[in-house]
Amino acid sequence: MDLQAAGGARLEATLPRAFYFSDDIFARERERIFHAEWFCAGREEQVRHAGEYLVLDVAGERILVVRDKHGALQAFFNVCRHRGCELVLHEAAEPNSASTTQALGSFPGAIRCPYHAWTYTLEGNLRTAPFLQETSGFDKAEFSLYRVGIQSFGGFFFVNVSAAREGEPRQSLMEQLGPIPERIRRYPLADLVTSRRVVYDVAANWKVILENYNECYHCAGVHPELCDIVPAFKKQGGGELDWDRGIPHKEGAFTFTFSGKTNRAPFPGLDEDEKNRHKGELIYPNFMLSLAADHAAAFTLWPRTPTSTTIVCDFLFHPSEVAKPGFDPSDAVEFWDLVNRQDWRICEGVQRGMRSQAFESGYYAPMENLSLDIRDYVRRRLGT
Repeated sequence: MDLQAAGGARLEATLPRAFYFSDDIFARERERIFHAEWFCAGREEQVRHAGEYLVLDVAGERILVVRDKHGALQAFFNVCRHRGCELVLHEAAEPNSASTTQALGSFPGAIRCPYHAWTYTLEGNLRTAPFLQETSGFDKAEFSLYRVGIQSFGGFFFVNVSAAREGEPRQSLMEQLGPIPERIRRYPLADLVTSRRVVYDVAANWKVILENYNECYHCAGVHPELCDIVPAFKKQGGGELDWDRGIPHKEGAFTFTFSGKTNRAPFPGLDEDEKNRHKGELIYPNFMLSLAADHAAAFTLWPRTPTSTTIVCDFLFHPSEVAKPGFDPSDAVEFWDLVNRQDWRICEGVQRGMRSQAFESGYYAPMENLSLDIRDYVRRRLGT
């Protein structure tokens, strides 16, 4: 069906219904997107010291992230080379929960398998295997842990599962990020610290959530409090927003709180626009970053099934503000929590509505043109 908006602009079809429900398509997305691209998995500050580790579930693969003795981050499959036992047992890890703004635990200088005590260095090399001697033809160098690619940007670390099967990812993290680092170069992301984490379980496909983030056609109806602070979000269905420059707040407002103000100082080094405007970036496949003058809200999406996604929302502030007596991030956190729940509720409504036998595909209106990128991104990677 060919639909047109006022003025003759053509409405573009979304991905077909199956892309939001099919187990087979989700399995292909897991292989060709979540396990092939750089997947945002956390903040470096979560593992500050040698031996500290996280275990994270990246679309069905359990990944062990550890700080080595040289201060570098290492990532491995959570699998011993001997018999495949988990190096950190399943019940010991609580990936992506509100408690994991810090390390899940710390290895005492080495990674020891709980099954037969094969022991690895923090860099992943096999150090000891009880009762096996290299003189009998056993070469420890051949039994290092299965490695996962890991690189960082702005204090966030990204993992790439494909490095295990391909040797090297097809592109570096910076190549995947493209022009984004330059657009937000004045925000001191690497210096920021996480002061609060909120975790949401959303009954919606991960693409529904990204599509919602990538347009403001819905803002006037769904986010009245947000539009009071940023009136530009409701003008022309959000179709004339200049995201590169940033979106202006109402007169006298400069941040995302219920008043549009806060006692926190703007980040050092911002230009005049950035001190008064809001910026946002969508980093495929699973990272949404919203930047105010005094804080950042970082959303990582953890797809679970075709119809369920965990969203981890970290609130980042400058350490000089966090160190001040009486520091309280609640003004930003409570505002964002309201806006987030409004979004997740409408996304779940979309997911339920698409179950109807009448639904074949939706449509993007002209002011939703950024959401076309999601459709094209998925099609290119799945070869459809």
